[in-house]
Amino acid sequence: MDLKSELLKSIWYAFTSLDVEKCGKVSKSQLKVLSHNLYTVLNIPHDPVALEEHFQDDDDGPVSNHGYMPYLNKYILDKVKEGMFEKEKFDDLCWMMTMKKNFKGLPQGALLSQRDCFKLFCLFNLLSEDRYPLVMIPEEVEYLLKKISTAMSQEWSQEDATVWEGDMSVWTFLEHMGAGRLLRVTSAETFSLALDEVFLEMYHSVLKRGYMWKKGHVRRNWTERWFVLKPSSIAYYGSEALRDKKGEIQLNKSCIIEPIVDREGKRCMFCVKTHNKTFEMSASDQRQKAEWTQAIQTALRLQSVGKSSLHHELKLKRRVQREHSQRERSRSSCSSRSSQSDDSNMQEMEKTEKEIDRHDSEIESIIQRARELETKRREAEEKERKKQREVQMELERQLKEAETLRDSMQAEMQEKEKEAEQQKKRILELELTQRRLEAALNMEIQARLEEERARLELERLLQAEEAKKKQFQLLQEQQRALQCLSPILEASDDSPDDHTPSALHSASRELQDLQASRQRSHQHLEELQEKLRYASQHVRHWNVQLNRLMKPIGPGDRLEHRLLSRHMCPKKEGALASNEFISKLKIRADHNRQTPEDGETLEEQMEAANLSDGSNESQRKPNGEM
Repeated sequence: MDLKSELLKSIWYAFTSLDVEKCGKVSKSQLKVLSHNLYTVLNIPHDPVALEEHFQDDDDGPVSNHGYMPYLNKYILDKVKEGMFEKEKFDDLCWMMTMKKNFKGLPQGALLSQRDCFKLFCLFNLLSEDRYPLVMIPEEVEYLLKKISTAMSQEWSQEDATVWEGDMSVWTFLEHMGAGRLLRVTSAETFSLALDEVFLEMYHSVLKRGYMWKKGHVRRNWTERWFVLKPSSIAYYGSEALRDKKGEIQLNKSCIIEPIVDREGKRCMFCVKTHNKTFEMSASDQRQKAEWTQAIQTALRLQSVGKSSLHHELKLKRRVQREHSQRERSRSSCSSRSSQSDDSNMQEMEKTEKEIDRHDSEIESIIQRARELETKRREAEEKERKKQREVQMELERQLKEAETLRDSMQAEMQEKEKEAEQQKKRILELELTQRRLEAALNMEIQARLEEERARLELERLLQAEEAKKKQFQLLQEQQRALQCLSPILEASDDSPDDHTPSALHSASRELQDLQASRQRSHQHLEELQEKLRYASQHVRHWNVQLNRLMKPIGPGDRLEHRLLSRHMCPKKEGALASNEFISKLKIRADHNRQTPEDGETLEEQMEAANLSDGSNESQRKPNGEM
């Protein structure tokens, strides 16, 4: 059956739906609308001038289908080519036009949907006889019911049909299927899936479909694709939703399918060679490889004999077989006797019939085996998907654990970096504090030396003042003695010495000068003592800061540190007070006078003078007091 005959069946339903009076005639306005819709759905350029010229006559009444057929053949059907339109959309248009008038609808609680009715309508047109009105004989009805039952994994027998009559129209067939009189259906979902599988196989001529790996021609990488095999092509998509078509392999007589040795980490490989390209593919296992290889060889065999559909050929063979059987039955009924030549002809016809039956049974067995393999493949794919989901969940769990571990390690590294930064900051503060402590110690040493020099100077002035006092007292005694002897000296007329009052006056002046110098030296000493006191406090402050940086105390053990430092730790030596420093330095100087040592350095003197400041400050003498 060619494409034109297939299209005429659907157009016949659309035409009869417009024949309201059922007289075989349709108005010209309705035919214009029908023609315009056919132009659109078949992707043919619309020619309104030809349409007007064809229907231009004196009769404004309806036009018969015989008058419409010449226009339909010339301007529509003769321009249609296979592949330039979608046949399912075309049949859907005709179904929508005829369903509104002829289909009574589904009964309440029917297991069929509107989409299922449309698929049964398409399959009915495929298996119906090539005569009008279109009917489907019982043998083809039985064949279709067996196909659907096999897809539902159950067997069909004529006992399952509560109603069994002769030739059926499509509306009678849909009514019986919706009421469940022809097929036992327990689940609407199972029936829809089985009908969809049969619809793809018979209507769309899908020989096989499934996932395989394909090697690219540009990037040369392996990608998983969903393949759909038809007698004329192998189309591959991004997924089984058939939305993203990635490419298509056109099959012809020159195509060859060959196995390939496993390589590049792939197995179960084969290739399809066309006249300009080689497509490499990898199946999931050896069984899938064998199924795909056999299905592609079937498609190439159909291409070699110029056939576009396997089920069209099976239908023609079944029709030929039925006609042959009818002829044989008619001959056997007309003549009870026959000659030997008739017997030989009968034997040859029986042999031919057996050969046809064998060939049909082989095709049916191939289809049945392919369907069983498809079912097993689906089960295997479901198990594989379940296994992959489990592996994916395990990998996601491991990934989450790795991310958690990474986050913890990053937090720990940040904490370590923070601690290192704090340690670096402490080291810098420690170095700065150490430099400041050294500067404070140098300043304290310098202040102590200056204080010592001032004390020595004060001591020298005190000694000089003491000597002057003694000299002044001696002069006073001499003056008093002279005053006592002055009457005697006057009697003897000797002149007294005039140098004694002047010496006493000069000694008194020198003594006053020494006292003023002593006062100034005492003030200078007090200033130096204040400076030393400030330097000692500075050293003590930076010493505390240095000890704090050497061993930092946390907030939790601050009180414990205080208690331990008060009761257990001995008090360390610190800066000396001025009077302690002077007394220690004098003791050290007296000891050095008794046992002098050559080469004594300033550092050794400062080390000898480094005394504890634990004495009670209330017992210290005032600065400058001898």
